[in-house]
Amino acid sequence: MTHPVTPRDPLPSWNSLKAKESLIHFVELVTGKRPGGFVPPEERIAVFDNDGTLCSEKPVLMQFAFTADRIRKLAHIHPEWKTISPFKEFLSGDMHGALSGGMGAISGILAATYAGMTTEEFEHEVSAWVTTACHPVTGRLYTEMVYQPMLELLSYLRENQFRIYIVSATGIDFMRPWTERVYGIVPEQVIGSSIRLKYEVHDTIPVLVRLPELEIFDEGGEKPVAIHHFIGRRPVLAFGNSDGDIQMLRWVVSGSGPRFAGFIHHPDAEHGQADRACNGNMLSGKSDRALAQARTEGWTIVDVREDWKTIFPFATS
Repeated sequence: MTHPVTPRDPLPSWNSLKAKESLIHFVELVTGKRPGGFVPPEERIAVFDNDGTLCSEKPVLMQFAFTADRIRKLAHIHPEWKTISPFKEFLSGDMHGALSGGMGAISGILAATYAGMTTEEFEHEVSAWVTTACHPVTGRLYTEMVYQPMLELLSYLRENQFRIYIVSATGIDFMRPWTERVYGIVPEQVIGSSIRLKYEVHDTIPVLVRLPELEIFDEGGEKPVAIHHFIGRRPVLAFGNSDGDIQMLRWVVSGSGPRFAGFIHHPDAEHGQADRACNGNMLSGKSDRALAQARTEGWTIVDVREDWKTIFPFATS
């Protein structure tokens, strides 16, 4: 007697609610398993914000933690930093104060901490940092603070011939050294903020040197622009979690044919981080407008508390 084979659950860390059902329905639609919405593999492009969408961004963004450690590392040769903003705030652990100056503060930090490094030197710094730097709350490596349900979604999309890109305000050169190992997303499919580079020759060897100038801040309306420049196709699926993702999500779903916009909603700190409705600085984006827009425009809202059985990979072991 043969027994019916139970289909494999592609998203085992997701509760069987509307969000999971909508994702599976969309994938089955564009891959031809359901009629009326087939999308050729070359057009199956998915884009994901990083911080707060694929990984935790509380209590501080991963790159800001890296920058704070870099400032502490260099502080002994810059004693004046103890009295100059935003460096004194970084040294005291006051991240909110350090970034309250907005893009001006960011530019000053870039000039003092990263300028003059070659791209290879910067990559080495990042690669070394992510092997040891730990989250201040959980004690886990920052690269372990990724969302297990989203890792499953990335795998599910890859199995169905989607090309997956990160589109984030985080620095492109900060993410590229570790995203392939952590997410399975290769460096050339990572889009992020970037600073200007200059070609130079050091001891007869051509190098690219980082300059103290921000070239692209990949947030808000810059995200669709960057997608167009880097990819050249409008994605069919997008995920975000903050107001800075609104334009990307709206642009993706405005195309013809099947479209999917997903919004990660963090209702409380216990499940990763709270929504940032009252957080107006650059530690992490606000999300009040995006959540309201998601409800108005019918985007799929993924409620972390309701839709996910577990949050982080280490919670499943």
